[in-house]
Amino acid sequence: MIDTVLFDLDGTLLPMDQEEFVKLYLGLLARYMEEYEYEPKRLMETMGAGIRAMVTNDGSRTNEEAFWQVFRDAYGERTEGAREVLEQFYASEFIKARVTCGLAPESAELIRWLKEQGVRVVLATNPLFPRTATMQRIRWAGLDPADFELVTTYEAERFCKPNPDYYREILTRLQLDPARCVMVGNDAVEDVAAEQAGLEVFLLTDCLLNGDRVDLSSRPSGNFARLKAFLEERL
Repeated sequence: MIDTVLFDLDGTLLPMDQEEFVKLYLGLLARYMEEYEYEPKRLMETMGAGIRAMVTNDGSRTNEEAFWQVFRDAYGERTEGAREVLEQFYASEFIKARVTCGLAPESAELIRWLKEQGVRVVLATNPLFPRTATMQRIRWAGLDPADFELVTTYEAERFCKPNPDYYREILTRLQLDPARCVMVGNDAVEDVAAEQAGLEVFLLTDCLLNGDRVDLSSRPSGNFARLKAFLEERL
């Protein structure tokens, strides 16, 4: 029997074409910060390096610290200005990226049903974004941040997917038994990595990401209806 379900956000609870979302998001960001004299090419190179620093984080610092160290190396004294501008961007312009996302009413219905069953629910979204951006994307999905016992963001996390230590850290923090947890995601690499931490994985196929062509035939997968049936079998 399971007692906890971990959900990915982008492409799982929040339908999206990830390439289109990232393209629009970064384009909006580059144009916004260019107004404050952050040259787009250099900014995008620094953003890319910052993301890589988070993905390869060894747990010695938070992802937020890893990201902004890259900016300090690139911009020095202008780093605090960049942080302020980025916060302004998320407060004003980020919402424009919502047009690349859909809405799955099944997300809210499933979360509500799980909580009625007494199941703990965690939002295990890759912690590459600050809390403010993640809270917005939760609401774009028609959900309330309060629906989740934990939401992972770059301020608190020290690892990223597909590092299995990302999942282990959640298990430790919430004192979870991995054998009683299911990870639900759409990425055949990042979310399937939860298996290395002892979790069973269900892949939601509506916005499946499988660029490496991982063989998924032995893993449970399907749409929301199949997901609910899968979870019912394990309650």
